[in-house]
Amino acid sequence: MQTVVVSRFGGPEVLQPREAPEPQPGPDQVVVDVRVAEVLFLDTQLRAGWGQDYFPMRPPFVPGTGVGGLVGGRRAVARTGDQGGYAERVVVPADEAIDVPDGVELDVALAALHDGVLAQHRLAHARLAPGSRVLVTAAAGSLGHWFVPLATAAGATVVAAAGGPAKVRVARELGAAVAVDYREPGWVRGTGGRFDVVFDGVGGAIGRAALSATASGGRFYAHGAASGDFAPRQTERDIEMIGVEQRIGDGEWRRLIRTGLDLLATGRVRPTVGQRVPLPQAADAHAAIADRSVVGKTVLTIRERSQS
Repeated sequence: MQTVVVSRFGGPEVLQPREAPEPQPGPDQVVVDVRVAEVLFLDTQLRAGWGQDYFPMRPPFVPGTGVGGLVGGRRAVARTGDQGGYAERVVVPADEAIDVPDGVELDVALAALHDGVLAQHRLAHARLAPGSRVLVTAAAGSLGHWFVPLATAAGATVVAAAGGPAKVRVARELGAAVAVDYREPGWVRGTGGRFDVVFDGVGGAIGRAALSATASGGRFYAHGAASGDFAPRQTERDIEMIGVEQRIGDGEWRRLIRTGLDLLATGRVRPTVGQRVPLPQAADAHAAIADRSVVGKTVLTIRERSQS
């Protein structure tokens, strides 16, 4: 079967198609005949060698952590763990293969595997109330497509911050009360005051600016480092700081995947699949993400072919 591996740490060009033996399921395992593989921004960082303190990866390895495909003829999505997901077939524990509701396309269903889980988990602990002021950075990204509408549905006033006019427009369409371009100097001044809760997926200077706009007694969630580094982990102000170290147990993770799929099935969350790229061209997908030219989610597509 075909896979894509990170041959060495570096730019998108280190993603190389390779043939690999067919995976053989063991007890209580199933084979997923992959149709779409999830691409996270994190994949591009791990490919470059970032985050070794959090993710001690060593090339060569197959990147990716989630797939959608067929399991014995039924449509399912599944987390793939350390084995990676950029492959035509993967083996997963049987309880990790979660059925996709009718009417939800597989590439859209991928959004429930990680984006939907993290957003639901953080929102459940954010103690939002009607009138809470919420800031979402990277609001046009795949996680923003969950944070903005779900926080709005909870009664919060959501301010979205995104990079560039096109992404600001998408953030407004997601339901943000206000959307600002964080590429503009002094962007925080256009957000209308301090925030009870901040969901930061950018980090760096933008994350620091978002932290400065967090109210005393507020909560600051740092879930991403698209800038290359997380926002500060500590502050002298009275702000609760929640980082990526706040773990989600496997049982809760699977439960949140299922509730996320329900949100997709009912249309309460509508992810944007910004690019679909064939598996052998995974390097092109990573390059587009690095250029910040993709709105929403990126998926790799795998065509059906004989296993012989």
